[in-house]
Amino acid sequence: MTASAPAPADRLRLLRGELTRLGLDGFIVPRADEHQGEYVPPRAERLAWLTGFTGSAGVAVVLAEKAALFVDGRYTLQAAQEVDTEAFEILHVTETPPHEWLADQVEPGGRIGFDAWLHTPDGVARVGKALEAVDARLLAVADGSNPVDAVWSDQPDVPLAPVVPHPPEASGKPAAEKLEEVAATLRKQRADAAVVTTPDSLAWLLNIRGGDVPYAPFPLGFAIVHAGAAGGSRPSVDLFMDERKLSDATRAHLGDAVTVMPPADLPRMLDRLGGDGARVVLDHAVAPAAVRERLAAAGAKVVRGDDPCALPKACKNATELEGTRAAHRRDGAALARFLCWFSEEAPGGRLDELTASDKLEEYRKGGEHFRGLSFPTIAGAGPNGAIVHYRVTPETTRTIEPGGLFLLDSGAQYLDGTTDVTRTLSVGAAGPEERKRFTQVLKGHIALASAVFPEGTTGSQLDVLARHALWQDGVDYDHGTGHGVGSYLSVHEGPQRISKMGNRVALRPGMILSNEPGYYKTGAYGIRIENLVAVCEADVEGAERAMLGFETLTLAPIDRLLIELALLTPEEVAWVDAYHQRVHDEIAPLLADSPAVQRWLVEATRPLAMMG
Repeated sequence: MTASAPAPADRLRLLRGELTRLGLDGFIVPRADEHQGEYVPPRAERLAWLTGFTGSAGVAVVLAEKAALFVDGRYTLQAAQEVDTEAFEILHVTETPPHEWLADQVEPGGRIGFDAWLHTPDGVARVGKALEAVDARLLAVADGSNPVDAVWSDQPDVPLAPVVPHPPEASGKPAAEKLEEVAATLRKQRADAAVVTTPDSLAWLLNIRGGDVPYAPFPLGFAIVHAGAAGGSRPSVDLFMDERKLSDATRAHLGDAVTVMPPADLPRMLDRLGGDGARVVLDHAVAPAAVRERLAAAGAKVVRGDDPCALPKACKNATELEGTRAAHRRDGAALARFLCWFSEEAPGGRLDELTASDKLEEYRKGGEHFRGLSFPTIAGAGPNGAIVHYRVTPETTRTIEPGGLFLLDSGAQYLDGTTDVTRTLSVGAAGPEERKRFTQVLKGHIALASAVFPEGTTGSQLDVLARHALWQDGVDYDHGTGHGVGSYLSVHEGPQRISKMGNRVALRPGMILSNEPGYYKTGAYGIRIENLVAVCEADVEGAERAMLGFETLTLAPIDRLLIELALLTPEEVAWVDAYHQRVHDEIAPLLADSPAVQRWLVEATRPLAMMG
């Protein structure tokens, strides 16, 4: 915050003043940009500016006399630490959804504003219906009239990071081939076009990467994909992106099937689709409501459908899979160097969270093809480990104390893959409760990693495997078990996931997901064990249908000192031993320059029968 920036309470006052000027009784402030991404440019951090909450998901509702911040279970503890609870009531988004809270609070005739570029059609419909039931109205502010922007005096500029081609040795498939695949999908839907609004889909489709947001190599922009006609006109793309981001080399890479236009031209081209009476596919779960409303008003037939890039992007090709394996080997070597260093430094009480986080990043930076972190490292010592998405700062960093637990969730972006790994580390001897919970989490991790399932199975059908051991003891964790992961793209990628909530997307070969059960005791400690896995074909003798399983990609030792051996079955012990043998065999050759780390790795991956 600059010296001239208003204090948080003053920001709320300024926003309310602007709402009065606009004739609004309230306003909805989501943690979102025009692309509905998890990582947004600094300019779009409106929720953080207004409330102080820095998590990746949340929404605030500001009324004349009340204000509330809604977050999920990952962020309830974090929000309580970051937000002025005198100004904002903090509510669990599932237990008290924003639309229900609004309907209870707003007076009949109330006018609640929203920015249609920052909300999806589904979200707008949900809130609008709730307000209509109490005789209130949901009103879109005019383009460029977001009231938060009006009072945010030092709002950052629009990002202009260079856009670069993603090389074929990393992408594995030419952009022209991807475009034809997407166009064929649209033609099967009898659609003329699709509007692509998510930056990772745009990057995947055109084999480009950028740097407009932190932690993900995204070039922000929109695209209209024209399906063409089978045997007739070729598929093409209208790309709406600031031309200052495109070098001559990138323009040449895009080729003549891509027409670059200024972002300001998008409304005009949506109007043209409407004027042609085009059938246009739009993903209502991720697209801005403003796009849908513009298309419909212009006369287009808006077809509700999935982002046509999402599924093919999720199913990695052979080149991408081999790339991610190589990236995980290098990442595993960096982790081994860190874990060896940690084992020497932490027992003396000389480390804090920030020092450890910075040291791991230092080791990763030395790896080939390193492009940056894939998310802010979660480095939680003791009670901070119970904050699921804790983010260490110089002000909050905590000493890593002997006898406690240290939860380290981190990842990196490499040219050939994206990594995400969590290890819970003992600092000296852990107590029996911590060892029991750790082993229960490990049992869930193993159960999911070992799963064999028929084609057509969704992640939601597998989620119980990771929770079963915890449920037997009456405990659970309040987050999903697995999220999709991109190929040098977003560390959180759809449409696949593993969670309690229903997911209709069947798992397919080539999809990459996380396997990350956990346990969190508020005020005491947190435990999570996370590896990335790839869906693969499974060879099951005598199987009567096609079967799938998981290939574990992450290569990092699991802390043997936290394992209560008596709680593991012989099969689970065999899984840990086989995994550790593989970790040693694949990353030891990359540590030839450090015999000390190699010796540490031998000890860290010894069979569990040799514990002690």
